[in-house]
Amino acid sequence: MESQGYQGVETGPIRPPSESKSLLIRVTRNCPWNKCRFCPVYKGQRFSRRPLEHVLRDVDLVADWVDILTNNSKGAKASQSSAPNGDVTESPLQQLRDSAAAQYSQDSLRALPIAQHWVRAGAKSVFLQDANALATNPADLLKVLEHLGERLPSVERITSYARSQTILKLSEEELRELRAAGLNRIHIGFESGSDQVLELMQKGATKAVHVEAGRRVRQAGIELSAYYMPGLGGRKFSVENAIETADLVRQVAPDFLRLRTLAVPDRAPLADDVRTGLFEKATDVENAEELVLFLEHVGDVDCTIVSDHILNLFEDLEGNLSQDREAMIHTLRRFLDLDPQEQRLYRIGRRCGVFRGVDDLTTPHLRAYAEQEYEQLGVTEYNIDQLVDEMVKRFI
Repeated sequence: MESQGYQGVETGPIRPPSESKSLLIRVTRNCPWNKCRFCPVYKGQRFSRRPLEHVLRDVDLVADWVDILTNNSKGAKASQSSAPNGDVTESPLQQLRDSAAAQYSQDSLRALPIAQHWVRAGAKSVFLQDANALATNPADLLKVLEHLGERLPSVERITSYARSQTILKLSEEELRELRAAGLNRIHIGFESGSDQVLELMQKGATKAVHVEAGRRVRQAGIELSAYYMPGLGGRKFSVENAIETADLVRQVAPDFLRLRTLAVPDRAPLADDVRTGLFEKATDVENAEELVLFLEHVGDVDCTIVSDHILNLFEDLEGNLSQDREAMIHTLRRFLDLDPQEQRLYRIGRRCGVFRGVDDLTTPHLRAYAEQEYEQLGVTEYNIDQLVDEMVKRFI
């Protein structure tokens, strides 16, 4: 528990891409484990639980502005509809912005842009930060959820990151209470189903722990959004990473499996192993082959694959495993069957944010842009892997 006074609304550094429209409520700071070798976030920072009253204060400040913004938005529409033709009148929202600095405290003003962003996004979802909000006291977390329901009644979804080990510390009753209070999705980074890979990366969990945690979340009626990291085993454990993760997914059947292809920024501990050659990083082509192997072994599980990050080579690799598995394998094989130069062009186009899938190679203006970048970078079969590695570091 922190002893320092309230410092205003806090926002942590990370969230899933799927939570881009969510209100971010910081319950804990940093990560209680913070030893994963592939992760560059929070290194050198201490984990702490924010005092309950500080979290509730954050909610109150945002909720106060949401009420004001919602009421003023209605007034702005009425003002605009009744304004004389050709007249320019200052809307209630503009009046609010003009007068806020004089009328409200600094703590309140810090919450204004957060509330504005959330209202524009629809005011439907909340994400509890940081890396493991469930590591806080369950009774406190229950109070946070209940307070969110009271102050922000428009909320339809509340989600959080959690570690598998943390889930196992909670009783079935506690998980069900959290679900009843509004927590309806948990994101867990399985990363891999291989015990060798998990140990190599100091994940702090085993395959068996992931299985038990995933099942508990689902049994509590909470949606499970799990993560798989193609390439995490490097070249040495690529096959095992695919097959063991497929088995893990088959046993747990998460609602969503989000792909996060391994990238190694310079500040990640794993970067030292890459530089010394202790860890041999797989290429895009090898990661595509790993994904094919994963899909071939996972079977027809009722689980939706989501490729919602620029780190992934194929943004369009999505679908339910029970219905679309063969189509996803076909998507990957189309890339693998390309001429090597076409593969290189696609890889550059994807890392420039131009391509979503292999079909984009046949779109003239997209291809022209990718070819221009390809020429400027001086891409060859010898430097493509290094160039791509440097490009993806920008996205972490």
